[in-house]
Amino acid sequence: MENSIAVFESKQIRRHYDNETEVWYFSLVDIVAALTDSSNPTDYLKKMRKRDVELNTYLGTNCPQVAMLTNGKSRKTLAGSAEHIFRLIQSIPSPKAEPFKQWLARVGYERIQEIQNPSLSMDRARENWQRMGRSEKWIQQRMTGQETRNKLTDYWKESGVSKQDEFAILTNIIHQEWTGLTVKRHKELKGLKSQNLRDHMSEAELLFTALAELSTRQIAMADQAKGIAENAVAGKKGGTIAKNARKELESKTGKSVVTGDNFLPPKKVKK
Repeated sequence: MENSIAVFESKQIRRHYDNETEVWYFSLVDIVAALTDSSNPTDYLKKMRKRDVELNTYLGTNCPQVAMLTNGKSRKTLAGSAEHIFRLIQSIPSPKAEPFKQWLARVGYERIQEIQNPSLSMDRARENWQRMGRSEKWIQQRMTGQETRNKLTDYWKESGVSKQDEFAILTNIIHQEWTGLTVKRHKELKGLKSQNLRDHMSEAELLFTALAELSTRQIAMADQAKGIAENAVAGKKGGTIAKNARKELESKTGKSVVTGDNFLPPKKVKK
């Protein structure tokens, strides 16, 4: 399987990408092996779960059995997402786990600061994008688009749309209408997996996404759309406005607005 092995300090960690949920799952036994140097990580994990009842309940409730290569054969092993791994690390009494625990404590504290002062989250987002090499023009467009997005989701919440899967459905309707692609297909075009699609859009893609979502919100408000069905109608109308503008621009420039370009680091060539 592509990218089925990750490496941490020379230790191999098996992983599996779930295309449906767009989530990476990592072998918990391999995480334990990397952070403890135990000669028998399977037994180590069993003893951890036996000693820590709450950890055992958490892992048993949230972590699925995922098929991964074990000694050349595909066998199911207990696996977890990044969130589950962080919970596991909290219970590992090993010096190697300490840096992760300190990092989690710092991130938790920063999150509390952001709740008390939301502008801090915007500042940190800008700093992160700058470190990734994004231009100031791109960052400004990304942040403006996010504000447009937030206003749309606020309207959805007020009009009876509250579930995350309903948000995803409406977002996909808008996106497919203006791009001609589903969100998933657009990510595949750009070679993305769990990455955020908007973080890999061009300035033009960000601009037309914002136009589609701005138009959707204003149409929904004018029509007093309620529930997912009526907001879906508004989403299609809003997406059509951006689609028509995209086609007009493409007819003048001869270039496609929707592209496979991304900001992923170049792949390492194996010798």
